[in-house]
Amino acid sequence: MGTLTSVNDDLSGLLAAAESAAPAQAVAVIARRLRERFEAVDVSFLLVDLTGRVAARLSAQTPNGGYREVERIRMADTGFEQVIRTQQPLHESTGDRNRVIAPVTNRGDVIGVLEVELPPGRGDEVMATIAEAAHVLAYVVIANRRFTDLYTWGRYPGPPSLSALIQYQLLPSALSCEAAQFALCGNLEPSEEISGDSFDYTVDRDALYMSITDPMGHDLQAALSATVLVAALRGARQMGAGVGEQARQADMALRNHLESHATGLLARIDLESGRGELVVAGHPLPLLMRDATIRELSFEVDPPFGLPMAARRPFRVQEFTLRPGDRLVMVTDGMLERDAATVDLVALLRDTRHLHPRETALALTTAVLEASGGRLQDDVTAMCLDWHGGHRTERRDAETGADTGRASEGRR
Repeated sequence: MGTLTSVNDDLSGLLAAAESAAPAQAVAVIARRLRERFEAVDVSFLLVDLTGRVAARLSAQTPNGGYREVERIRMADTGFEQVIRTQQPLHESTGDRNRVIAPVTNRGDVIGVLEVELPPGRGDEVMATIAEAAHVLAYVVIANRRFTDLYTWGRYPGPPSLSALIQYQLLPSALSCEAAQFALCGNLEPSEEISGDSFDYTVDRDALYMSITDPMGHDLQAALSATVLVAALRGARQMGAGVGEQARQADMALRNHLESHATGLLARIDLESGRGELVVAGHPLPLLMRDATIRELSFEVDPPFGLPMAARRPFRVQEFTLRPGDRLVMVTDGMLERDAATVDLVALLRDTRHLHPRETALALTTAVLEASGGRLQDDVTAMCLDWHGGHRTERRDAETGADTGRASEGRR
């Protein structure tokens, strides 16, 4: 094949090839170029679904060169899970199978994995180049999923109900985010009767905003309440409102349009100082892990959003401060009630302290799902934030889309 050059040297060619293709063919075009480049037996892209436990393979082997679903793979104890946890490429050579798996990640948000099947005897010398290609692929998927459903359907755990579809589409487009100052991730495990849980975040020039909300009701009613609630919060936030005004507008929206109510936490964290502001609207209080100590933060609790105006006072904006090394965890009551009460949340947080927020949030929701025998009576949602400190000029180590220095270790 000749000497392999870095994918960076051919970056413009890869992106130009993807841009020239139809949106649904863009990844297939990249796969074809990589197959030629590495003389690969096959190249596959696997989308990781919203649960973080299953990958859906899109295969480039259809007659027209497009992609189709071949299989859904549970990733526990596989090379795929290893790659996602460590955010490092992996070379596996067993029997007649020889492959390199690389993470397809952007700012710590796992989109999927790239799997390259190679001829016998090859692999280690091309791992870095394949990892660079996977990073390019992340941008190709992000750019093209605006125009096609192909890269969206694989995110759903299965054919969603109308309520579940509404709930999924209220989630942020990236469940994880890394910056020099922080890393965060949210995870949602919907119940059989959708309860409307949601979480959200955005990074402004000088602040991180986070929210986690839990409307009353189930199924479509809960989904509609969540839609109004999340839209009101986003609308206020996008207009530059602080968390107090966001809370007021969410409260007014639920009262005026649905006569419904919801609990929630709204937070703003200054990216330079770590100083935070919090509104607690009838919601479970956040947990703070500092060094080896885990404690519930002490805040006054205001009534939920949407209750009648009688005796209503403005939502209180309360202050807290994060220190470098702190971990902040926010959950909905599905993490605390019914079968979830059998889960030792504090012990689980301590056991997962060494993991990236992505794996910690997944571990929290998975523990409750298992405690319920796989049949949740209430949605289970968790957000995990690691605060690294206000480093405005520090650059994170992210050559392949994630800060590998702060990634989780592989399973032993």
